[in-house]
Amino acid sequence: MNLRGTVRADRPLVVLAVEEEARYLPPELPVLLTGMGKVNAATALAAVLAAGPRPALVLNLGTAGALRPGWTGIHEVATVLQHDLDTALLRTLTGQTYGAPLPLAAQGAVLATGDTFVADDAARDRLAQRADLVDMEGYAIAWAASQAGVPCRLVKQVSDEAGEGAARTWRESVDACARDLAEWAGRHLG
Repeated sequence: MNLRGTVRADRPLVVLAVEEEARYLPPELPVLLTGMGKVNAATALAAVLAAGPRPALVLNLGTAGALRPGWTGIHEVATVLQHDLDTALLRTLTGQTYGAPLPLAAQGAVLATGDTFVADDAARDRLAQRADLVDMEGYAIAWAASQAGVPCRLVKQVSDEAGEGAARTWRESVDACARDLAEWAGRHLG
C-alpha cells in the first residue's frame, strides 16, 4: 500500500492497483496504490478510510480485460460482481448472501472481479456470459467504500482481451492505458 498526497473530505481519492497504472496522474490528486488482488485492495482502502478524513468519492481507475470482442477504450462500471465467489452456493449453505453484485451507476459495463488474471480463452468465454470486463480489484474497492458510506465509481481502460496472450498484452499496453486514464481524470476531475 502506498498513499500519495493528502485525503480530504472535499476531493476524490483515486485508487489504483499498481504504479504502472498511476504513472501519469496529476501530482495534486491523492492517489492510493493498493497492490494487486481483492485482499490488498480491500485492506488498503479500508485502512485509509478508517484513518480519516473520508474523501468525497472513491474513484477506482485501472486496467481491465475485455470479455467480449470489440471492447476497447474507457468504460464506467454500472455493476460489479465477484467471479470467484460462489454466492448462490454460500446462500444455500448458510441462508446468507455473501458477495452479491454491487450496483454503481445507472448505465455502463458489468465488471467481474476475481483474484485470477484471466489469460485463458475458455475462462474468458465463461465470464463473458455474466460480464463485459474483468479485473482483480474493483469489487473489493466498491465493497470497502460502501461499508464506509463513501460513494464509489469504477472506471476501467481495456488493456487486453483476457485470453491467450493477455499477460504479454497487458505489459505492452499498460503505459498507454495509464496515459488514457490520466487524460480521463484530467477531464472529469477538473
